[in-house]
Amino acid sequence: MSDTAQITLLDLPSREPCSTWSLNPWKTRLLLNYKGLDYKTEWTEYPDIKTKVQPHLPPNENGTPYTIPTVKLADGTWIMDSRQIADAIEKRHPEPSVHLDSPYLTKVGDVLSKIIEHIRPMCFSRIPVNLLNEASVQYWYDTRKERLGMSVRDFEKKYGGEAAYKAAEPHLKQMTDLLRESDGPFFMGTEPSYADFVWVGALVFFKRVDAEVSKEVLRRTGDRAVHESLLDACAPWLKRDSH
Repeated sequence: MSDTAQITLLDLPSREPCSTWSLNPWKTRLLLNYKGLDYKTEWTEYPDIKTKVQPHLPPNENGTPYTIPTVKLADGTWIMDSRQIADAIEKRHPEPSVHLDSPYLTKVGDVLSKIIEHIRPMCFSRIPVNLLNEASVQYWYDTRKERLGMSVRDFEKKYGGEAAYKAAEPHLKQMTDLLRESDGPFFMGTEPSYADFVWVGALVFFKRVDAEVSKEVLRRTGDRAVHESLLDACAPWLKRDSH
């Protein structure tokens, strides 16, 4: 298949060896891998996102105007935002379905947003240290300081640590409860869905950000085994992470 017939995935690079690390791009990559679709990765540093995407799409009305993941579909259509991408891919390639109508998707998304809210201070300070290339480091520090009203280091000092993990713990246990509702390994039991990709993307993200963060997150779930089983079950779609 020629390049022109491929989907192009704009993703955020890590340091060498370069691979996917961010939560939202992981959702899209897991989706594309699961569907078995032909795609190529276009690594895009933070300062270059707007330049690449602006000619093709209007800005987001809320939050950051231009974000990753963004995809260019095989027919030339550009789409930004992991959920909008999922909707378009599912419509164009309905089999195998990722069950975007599953009630688990909303539940997982709601719980994850609360988890991220509390774990964010540790992530924000460690992403530029552990993951970002030089081209994106200063951009990260500047934009996060503007958003937070303080440096990412001060943000972690003020809101991170044990208090943050303790605040996240009930929500992590809630995620465990959702996984335990079926016999697993997926939220829907034996059938994968996009809800799995949302949570697995987060688990891989925490691991990439910092081993200690990942360790604490899994410990606070109350049953790390069910989450590790989910990761193992999604392993086939986690393999392609760098091209």
